[in-house]
Amino acid sequence: MSKTTRATQMLVKAGVAFTVHSYDYDPNAERVGLQAAEALGEDPSRVLKTLMAEVDGKPVCCVVPSDREVSMKKLAAAFGGKSAAMMKPADAERLTGYHVGGISPFGQKKLVPTAIEETALSEAQVYINGGQRGLQVRLAPADAKGALKAVSAPLIA
Repeated sequence: MSKTTRATQMLVKAGVAFTVHSYDYDPNAERVGLQAAEALGEDPSRVLKTLMAEVDGKPVCCVVPSDREVSMKKLAAAFGGKSAAMMKPADAERLTGYHVGGISPFGQKKLVPTAIEETALSEAQVYINGGQRGLQVRLAPADAKGALKAVSAPLIA
């Protein structure tokens, strides 16, 4: 497994300090983020999942703790929209250039507005997908927010 991806290259270019962590990805896991947290021996609240959605028909990215669910109402509000829906997996892969289970908010093929769950910013360090199944980057959530030019908002149900 390569530890250099578009995601890690973006973080290096942005001058963000991070470490790379690999784990045995389970393609049959019911919830990929929770499987990653367990494999890394980390609390699921510190292992963030990257979800692709649409707000009023426009693509957005949201980053939330792996043990929580996104509120579509709150997601729409975070981007000043009226309605939100999860993006179809094939559309998410085409838009980001990553495979489901390996979608990172960093280094996506097309830059889309991104929101990070506000509670994640209280953690000293978080894990976010590094652009490949079984690869996570560990970094300060404020650095992730800055690199992504993301907004922080209440996103979880």
